[in-house]
Amino acid sequence: MEVSGVWRGVGIIILIILVWCASRFLIWVWLKPKRTEKFLRKQGLKGSPYRFLFGDVKEFVKMVKDAKSKPINLNDNIVVRVLPFQHKSVTAYGKNYFTWLGPIPVVHITEPAMIKEVFANNYQFQKAKGNPFIKLLVAGLADVECDQWSKHRKIINPAFHVEKLKHMVPAFDMCCAEMINKWEDILGTESSCELDVWPYLQTFSSDVISRTAFGSSFEEGKRIFELQREQAQLVIEAIQSIYIPGSRFLPTKKNKRMKEIDRKVRASIRSIIDKRIVSIKEGQSTNEDLLGILLDSNYKEIKQQGNTNSGLSIDEIVDECKLFYFAGQETTGNLLVWTMVLLAQHKDWQARARDEVSLVCGEKKMDIDGLNRLKVVNMIFSEVLRLYPPVVFLVRTIHQETKLGDITLPAGSLLQLHNMLLHHDHGIWGDDVKAFKPERFSEGVSKVTKGQASYIPFGWGPRICIGQNFALLEAKTTLAMILQHFQFDLSPSYSHAPHVIVTLQPQFGAHLILRKL
Repeated sequence: MEVSGVWRGVGIIILIILVWCASRFLIWVWLKPKRTEKFLRKQGLKGSPYRFLFGDVKEFVKMVKDAKSKPINLNDNIVVRVLPFQHKSVTAYGKNYFTWLGPIPVVHITEPAMIKEVFANNYQFQKAKGNPFIKLLVAGLADVECDQWSKHRKIINPAFHVEKLKHMVPAFDMCCAEMINKWEDILGTESSCELDVWPYLQTFSSDVISRTAFGSSFEEGKRIFELQREQAQLVIEAIQSIYIPGSRFLPTKKNKRMKEIDRKVRASIRSIIDKRIVSIKEGQSTNEDLLGILLDSNYKEIKQQGNTNSGLSIDEIVDECKLFYFAGQETTGNLLVWTMVLLAQHKDWQARARDEVSLVCGEKKMDIDGLNRLKVVNMIFSEVLRLYPPVVFLVRTIHQETKLGDITLPAGSLLQLHNMLLHHDHGIWGDDVKAFKPERFSEGVSKVTKGQASYIPFGWGPRICIGQNFALLEAKTTLAMILQHFQFDLSPSYSHAPHVIVTLQPQFGAHLILRKL
């Protein structure tokens, strides 16, 4: 009798636990989302109706897959291909609307005033932490928040000071010269040839970040970049599905591969850092590249504060180096490839840029003073970044009920800020919004935007991308040298297919016809 009573008690406890788990699950996947949907609609927000467990994920994935299945015409609206689900939603529901990432509500914002408010209050509107797989790809300054972010930014800032960047122009020049030599070898004695420039620009930008960040050649960092590219693809696949808490610990093939890549990348970067620390201890000067400047700044901060906690740990420095590798390569490579694609279509602007480079620089090597005088090139880059921003939207997490404009955002929701939708908004840019018109920026970005957050290729406010000056200086150097050596047209085999793998890239490459000058 006692034994049966014990088992009856155990059974009741298990039943209570199961009922409790089932009720929590029901609240998570149905009751809470339905309450949130009612709350958002009551405020006048429109959006898609919540669907059990998956929300809009299935439709989103299907629309992206369909969009990527074929290229588009050069004059087509690229937003429809790059952001098919968001384009459909903003058309149906208006500038601000909501959708569902599984049971999590996502409020989408495309109004400049509200985006400006989010960027200005970076302690309140923090970056999304929803899917831990993202941290395997992007960590460091891009991931930390509040006081941690302030500490990281303060220590990293000296590495991106203009006075430091000007000493990196020779490295940009050297890497670009190597790429141009490869193109000339391919041309040989021919007057022209077809070439997919995208992989060369990726290799070039990888080489640049290796040399400027770590003082090493691309060969030493090549494996890191290959692994990071594979990681980017795996992370994108992971964040396009519903994340179930704890699922990253499951021994699936993808999970194991992502963890393996992370271990290898961290070990490679740690090896570079360890060698550098040994050099510093031996009294060698090592503050001529980004890593050296970062280590020097970190050491000074610790010494000044008299506390090791005031500086970055080795693991944190590894995270920053991973970010150097990823962001440093992606941003510049993307800017250059879309610039070449657009200038291949618009030969008048290609000629204008070449004439300006010839007038300002002649045939001599680039220097920072000459690069800063390239007004036409600046206008071209500004328009390329409007049409093809490297990152097409940004995400923030709402930790507690928060007021934004006239909207109250519920705790636990996500906020998606749409810079690409903003950059392609007829109401802001006019009926020629799809057209490539660098003259929009003839008087600078601030004149066009009039203080609004309507142009945000590098973000806005306190958390604006720390590496934007680095990226633009590298891009100017490279484009100037390319224009000095080649004319280029779109190849008949070029397929226009912008798509997102973390950043905006040409899905089928960038096939151009190169002609040596």
